[in-house]
Amino acid sequence: MTEQNNPASTQPDELTVDQFLEQLPELFAKSSGERISENPQYAELLRANPTAAELVRDLEYIAEQARMLLQPENEIEPSDAVWSKIQSSLGNDDKKAN
Repeated sequence: MTEQNNPASTQPDELTVDQFLEQLPELFAKSSGERISENPQYAELLRANPTAAELVRDLEYIAEQARMLLQPENEIEPSDAVWSKIQSSLGNDDKKAN
């Protein structure tokens, strides 16, 4: 692929919509949580292409939700009462088995 045809070597303000869409996975991988939709380099392209802008916003939302699901503070630990009931239940199962 020549540099002229390589979307990675194209400046953001020179990208076609197809080149931009082709680069989206890489852009998201490198974004570190930054919103592509708020990046001034892509503002004109997204303003001129509402469908691409909507796709980017949808993907940003999905990525944000996925990050939230993976954050440790979102993990809910069962209460001590739940652990006690589990332990009692396991103890009762052991007694029934004997």
